[in-house]
Amino acid sequence: MNERLASRAERLDAYLAEQDAEAVWFARPNSFAWLLGGDNVVDRDSDIGVAAAGYDGDEFHVVTDNIEATRLLHEEVPHEDVQIHQYQWYEGSLASAVATVSPTPAAADFDVPGFSEVDAGTLRQPLSEDDIESYRALSRDVADAVERVCRELHPDDTEHEVASGLRVTLHAMGIETPVALVGGARRAQKYRHYTPTKERLGDYALVSVTAQRDGLYASCTRTVAFDAPEWLEERHEKTMRVEVNALAATQRVAAEGGTAADVFDTIRDTYDEVGAPDEWLNHHQGGAAGFAGREWFARPDADDEVRVPMGYAYNPTIEGAKSEDTVLVTENDAEVLTTTGSWPTRTVTDETGTFELERHKILHIDSE
Repeated sequence: MNERLASRAERLDAYLAEQDAEAVWFARPNSFAWLLGGDNVVDRDSDIGVAAAGYDGDEFHVVTDNIEATRLLHEEVPHEDVQIHQYQWYEGSLASAVATVSPTPAAADFDVPGFSEVDAGTLRQPLSEDDIESYRALSRDVADAVERVCRELHPDDTEHEVASGLRVTLHAMGIETPVALVGGARRAQKYRHYTPTKERLGDYALVSVTAQRDGLYASCTRTVAFDAPEWLEERHEKTMRVEVNALAATQRVAAEGGTAADVFDTIRDTYDEVGAPDEWLNHHQGGAAGFAGREWFARPDADDEVRVPMGYAYNPTIEGAKSEDTVLVTENDAEVLTTTGSWPTRTVTDETGTFELERHKILHIDSE
């Protein structure tokens, strides 16, 4: 059994013992990828993939139909360590095939009659060493693609054109882009989710993506200014401060065994301190990231456990400004993953003066 599967087996053995279950199954694409490292997606509009991956305490299994079995075996799963079970595409369904193959009692992350539900997000946390190396590679590629597109922007570009450039550039690197937001000067001030339109960028632009490869998700935002309003710099500085305090709180709360609500308390307090007390009401603040764009969100009542090592993508906004990157938080360190080293940054320190991080500044481009 390879090292990746061995680490998954250890985590799932504990889960099966705790739940007094015989098997656990995953058909949602991010959890399938987490377990086996492969892709079970054909239709991007479907919440459930074309195959389910399972573990019964001894072996790993994949259930799929006869259309997909050979391709998955050759290209998507470690065939030497996985038992493949196939059913005829016209006979039954993925759920019924899993129910036929699996010992019981069992759990699944999709609807299988008689099976209990598994909280896959909890099992995916924290990240393993193998996950972290893949995450670093993905995040560097995402930041590189976003920054290359951003450096070529012009005030007359439309939001749609920029979003298209982002998707094409990322796709060429084997990266899917479930979220590509581009807001020109007018719409970035009006909306927190600036889904792209045919409107031109104008004086400045916010460019935000959440991108996925091999089940892992990385998020980042970059701000490009041509003739930006005077207030943009100040608001951007404030969002960076909120973000850094959130990350510092994450490390502290993880050590104390606290919850996402404890991190949120720091976020809300920082908005107060920077003179924008109500801005958190206008947009979610992000949270843990890894095998989902957000494994959980920092909210006033969130009881999610804060764990390390884990990716975190906080995205504070103050009208017209935003700061966001994917950061690996460990017990003693914080590493910005979505970075290339070629974008202007500055060091931002948290309220205690003990935690500091390089944050991405506004890139000013001469549009003449």
